[in-house]
Amino acid sequence: MTHFPAERYAFPMHSVESSRTAALRPAPDRAPRRLYTPAERARRDATVWTSVQAVLAPLQFAVFLVSLGLVLWALTTGAGYALATASILLKTAILYVIMVTGAIWEKVVFGQWLFAPAFFWEDVVSFAVIALHTGYLWVLWQGAAPETALTVALAAYAAYVVNAAQFVLKLRQARRAEAAT
Repeated sequence: MTHFPAERYAFPMHSVESSRTAALRPAPDRAPRRLYTPAERARRDATVWTSVQAVLAPLQFAVFLVSLGLVLWALTTGAGYALATASILLKTAILYVIMVTGAIWEKVVFGQWLFAPAFFWEDVVSFAVIALHTGYLWVLWQGAAPETALTVALAAYAAYVVNAAQFVLKLRQARRAEAAT
């Protein structure tokens, strides 16, 4: 007769809650998921479009911060609407440039203009950001009241903050994955 150790075949007695909690936690020995394949990383590092994005992204953020202050000032005081409008137009122009150059960057690095799997959701939200900024241009062109136009700009800016956070988190993920290798 063969002897089978009971502990080898016994089912562990875990509570349902601890099993669910454990399933949601990443395995401690698993490295962060890589954002780029080695070939994609080489293309990313070799293209000038990476440097273009690295300049445009903080520039856009700086313009956003100044513009946000001007928009809030115009909304709260009723003064400075022309300056706030000019800042929103500048922010929108930079957004269009960064979207076009970002699509070129994605084509060079991932082989497709937009919606590469690594940046799919960032691109989806980017289109919402562009739609809202374009909506601002339309509202402005239609001659809407200043409060209406500035409110649309604030909605566009809120979407932009979400999108910027997506990209920052994605870049942090890429750095962690590269450091782990």
